[in-house]
Amino acid sequence: MKHSAIAAGVILSTLGFTGTAHAEDDAFITALKGGTPLVNMRLRYEEVDIDGVDDEGQALTLRTRLGYQSAKLYGFDVMGEFEDTRIVGQVDNYAPEQPGYPVIADPEVTELNRAAISYTGSDALEGLVATYGRQRIIYDNARFVGNVGWRQDEQTFDGTKLDYGVGDFKLSAAYLTQVNGITPGFDANVTNNLFNASWTGAPGGALTAYAYLLETDNVDDSDNDTYGLRYSGAFDLDALKLLVTLEGAQQEVEAGDTEYYFAELGAEVAGVTVKVAQEVLGSDDGTVAFQTPLATKHAFNGWADQFLVTPADGLEDTFVSVGGKAGGFKLLAVFHDYKSNEGSTDYGTETNLLVARPIGKNYVVGLKYADYSADDFKSDTSKYWAWGELKF
Repeated sequence: MKHSAIAAGVILSTLGFTGTAHAEDDAFITALKGGTPLVNMRLRYEEVDIDGVDDEGQALTLRTRLGYQSAKLYGFDVMGEFEDTRIVGQVDNYAPEQPGYPVIADPEVTELNRAAISYTGSDALEGLVATYGRQRIIYDNARFVGNVGWRQDEQTFDGTKLDYGVGDFKLSAAYLTQVNGITPGFDANVTNNLFNASWTGAPGGALTAYAYLLETDNVDDSDNDTYGLRYSGAFDLDALKLLVTLEGAQQEVEAGDTEYYFAELGAEVAGVTVKVAQEVLGSDDGTVAFQTPLATKHAFNGWADQFLVTPADGLEDTFVSVGGKAGGFKLLAVFHDYKSNEGSTDYGTETNLLVARPIGKNYVVGLKYADYSADDFKSDTSKYWAWGELKF
């Protein structure tokens, strides 16, 4: 009897353990089955014509991203994504693929674009999300930290990021050890600390404070510390929506201290948005200028990319934009006037034009044009793009 009882207990314990194991297996399988495939393909033609350069730059590239995002399991989820950029039809008349041609920053590359594990299951700290690994990080309008999504090989970061939100307050902090740039030449081992806090209960919109403390490993005097405050709001009036954005920042580097200012006033009427703005990237006596090394730079200071590195005399970019939709098409026109912040140099002017159209939920096609007219900085440059994109 005694041996029979022991045997029965062992059998029951085994069955209980097996049941638990099966339940855990089922939860794991459910998390895998409940995940989401990540697919993004973009075929793009880019042409660059620079005054004084005999040959035009031409690139036809296909960017493919394939990945997977799991469902949550005990508060955890994982994701991974590979990225591949290929030249199509041997249209590769551009540097760095062929020296002597204008630069188009879409080299052939295959890499692990993102791979991260996230945790959101804390009952004690509801609203906390912790992410570790290679990830995409975009703060605010991407002026200081972004993914450079326009380029085929986007910018991602290796590190740990904590996001916490309660009510109208949101706080994000990240510790980064590596920047994975838009070309291998922009990859860097870093020790970066990023802090971004926002209050969405501000009148009309959101107030954000940030500190971005950057250091490139093994590079002397590479510290770049930026502290800033940003307000972005919208006010519904009787006949229109008033748009206001104000921002200021201070940057400290070994060579000196510089300042950043941005002011934009806009109005939305009958689906048309008009904005007038000025962005100032300051200079310290022409020695050093305000820089944004982690930004999505293409989105700012003109699509011709003449100011990816701010000139030593700084930059004052005054611009007007008009955008809207017609017949399902997104339309945008922007005119820039560039001057130095230190001294009185007229850099030049630029016109940007965009037309894009979504097709269903998963497709987008578009055309884009940039024409930079130089005065006392660089050379006349025009760029043209045509693309089609699939994503789901």
